[in-house]
Amino acid sequence: MKQNMKQWVADTIQQKEVTAVPVMTHPGIELNGHTVREAVSNGKVHAEAVTKLARTYKCAAACTIMDLTTEAEAFGAEIAFSDIAVPAVIGHILTDVKSIHDLQVPSLKAGRIPQYLKANLLAARAIQDRPVFSGCIGPFSLAGRLYDMSEIMVLIYEHPEAAHTLLEKCTEFIGKYCLALKQTGANGVMMAEPAAGLLSNDDCMTFSSQYVKRIVEKVQDENFIVILHNCGNTGHCTKAMVATGAAAYHFGNKCQMEEVIKEVPPTALAMGNIDPVSLFKDGTPEEMRQAVGNLLEKMRNYPNFVLSSGCDTPPHTPLANIDAFFEAIANK
Repeated sequence: MKQNMKQWVADTIQQKEVTAVPVMTHPGIELNGHTVREAVSNGKVHAEAVTKLARTYKCAAACTIMDLTTEAEAFGAEIAFSDIAVPAVIGHILTDVKSIHDLQVPSLKAGRIPQYLKANLLAARAIQDRPVFSGCIGPFSLAGRLYDMSEIMVLIYEHPEAAHTLLEKCTEFIGKYCLALKQTGANGVMMAEPAAGLLSNDDCMTFSSQYVKRIVEKVQDENFIVILHNCGNTGHCTKAMVATGAAAYHFGNKCQMEEVIKEVPPTALAMGNIDPVSLFKDGTPEEMRQAVGNLLEKMRNYPNFVLSSGCDTPPHTPLANIDAFFEAIANK
């Protein structure tokens, strides 16, 4: 559904009620009787999971799967799949500076990209009462999956020009992928850039934010927003995140939400940050209700705050904990 997303952001800030957008798809996969492997490989199964959750819970927006392997696979990375766990990149395809220069930017027909575009198209058609947010990886996080995360930390200091060459290629691909996601009818994209949290604020600006900003400038407009997610940020690189000009910023549970929101412009959304593992997956309903209540109390003076999970809720998250999350909002 086409929607003025600038107005949606403004309305979200102005309204008195708590807005909740937990990043979750896996509970929908399980409710429909499917496996993780099926959902990340089949766009129809993926879309049905997103739609099921939209019909089950009062989320302000629907989110597709946060899969940090899709783009790396398109470049040629080997992926390990599981019925019960999220996919993972095996090894790395780049080994030296020459391999970076030889790397070809793939087409949008590579790997599972067509299935993810299909999932977004079907979800956007099925869900007409709220925004649908796509997902993609960020440039530095993709570069780390192609070159190896520890090795790229060395590369940016020993061969910064090669690192920038790799980031240019990652940015080119993510940019055209985001344009294709936009064309499916989705209302925005949540860009997961957790690896940038390993960098200082200055290095985050240099090796992540300047590239994210280019994608934001290419795709963000009245009908489509970018939500920048960085669960690696402990609060040390929020300034670099905000420099991208994204419409919203999504924070993980490693940071103090009441501190990081002070650096977010009041016209942008700050989303987070209930722990997806220790609370959503492994906590009790009572612990969830208490954590949500405590966070809402801390954030009550910030109208641009949106309650969310700190990251994608993992497979096998108990429905009782999700129910408790929404119950705690209703009781505020």
